[in-house]
Amino acid sequence: MSKAFSPGTLCVQAGWSPKKGEPRVLPIYQSTTFKYETSEQMARLFDLEESGYFYTRLQNPTNDAVAAKIAALEGGVAAMLTSSGQSANFYAIFNICQAGDHFVCSSAIYGGTFNLFSVTMKKLGIDVTFVNPDDSEEAIAAAFRPNTKALFGETISNPSLEVLDIEKFARIAHSHGVPLIVDNTFPTPINCRPFEWGADIVVHSTTKYMDGHATSVGGAIVDSGKFDWTANADKFPGLCTPDESYHGLTYTQSFGALAYITKATAQLMRDLGSIQSPMNAFLLNLGLETLHLRMPQHCQNAQRIAEYLSGHKKVAWVNYCGLPGNKFYKLAQKYMPNGSCGVISFGLKGGHEVSIRFMDALKLAAIVTHVADARTCVLHPASHTHRQLSDEQLIEAGVRPDLIRFSVGIENVDDLIADIKQALEV
Repeated sequence: MSKAFSPGTLCVQAGWSPKKGEPRVLPIYQSTTFKYETSEQMARLFDLEESGYFYTRLQNPTNDAVAAKIAALEGGVAAMLTSSGQSANFYAIFNICQAGDHFVCSSAIYGGTFNLFSVTMKKLGIDVTFVNPDDSEEAIAAAFRPNTKALFGETISNPSLEVLDIEKFARIAHSHGVPLIVDNTFPTPINCRPFEWGADIVVHSTTKYMDGHATSVGGAIVDSGKFDWTANADKFPGLCTPDESYHGLTYTQSFGALAYITKATAQLMRDLGSIQSPMNAFLLNLGLETLHLRMPQHCQNAQRIAEYLSGHKKVAWVNYCGLPGNKFYKLAQKYMPNGSCGVISFGLKGGHEVSIRFMDALKLAAIVTHVADARTCVLHPASHTHRQLSDEQLIEAGVRPDLIRFSVGIENVDDLIADIKQALEV
């Protein structure tokens, strides 16, 4: 479907275009394998000489339709679904990095991603340097090395809610001949399309707003198709030199703008297998069909609640980029003029114990290890999602000890405010 259509139309119709007599609703292709008439047909698929389906670990029609919808929403050329947002982040980096390589990353990222990059990937011989995203271009550029292969950041960081200056990060990355990879989970392509600001690869935890109903874990990688891997071919041998596991095929020569996603699918998914199940992809597609309706409601509700909290005597501070006094207000207006996301962070006077008492007293907002779905939920990151980090790492990731992450759902906002009010009075 043409990218000229509006996001709302793409949410509903992109990815699946049934022909005469085919199901109007995207089917669940719940099959591990696909039949062919001759051995030669199958052989050509295994050699990547033809496109098609033969084993769901690599590709599945349900998954591909949903991936195509996400690619259309982001304005990319191709996408790949993964089993989780974490696997999307891992594949996005591992697709261009190998042992002995290095990448640079904003320090303001999700705690699980911080641990993936700083601990697990180092065990694979891939090093990372974390930088303060607010630092000058010169200071961030100083972290680059000859073996640096990528720059990574989150559009809106989880849970510190810092807004990434995408254009600045893109300039830095491109001046060093590497791609900018952006996690766009919180704003979604409804509120921000990083490719329009210079990003090259976008990743998502589709578990969040895209699914929207806390039913299925998943991730996605989207390629803009704009980064010229061959301009610095020595940096990206996996894409620009022959792959012996496919009879010497070179991805950039054989697939052009589709080289990055083709390699991620044919090589990484083949070997590591973090595929999203067709059933989860089907549920994700249902969520995507209403994404353009839900995101404005999330943002409107969050704005009202942020304003309410800002005026409450028991609240020490509120962080939401929709507030005019917020540090990231101008960046948010630049990159997300129609709204950012439904997640707010704030702290209460009295610190940790007061925060826990408040959370336990909430009736509509549930304490869950989740964020960004239709139901309002709350979490204390320092005690929960980021508890594996040291005090120094917590501060580096923008997670204050008293930070409460409040993910505003699409319920009636007056009911939500009433719930917050009674909990603050406990």
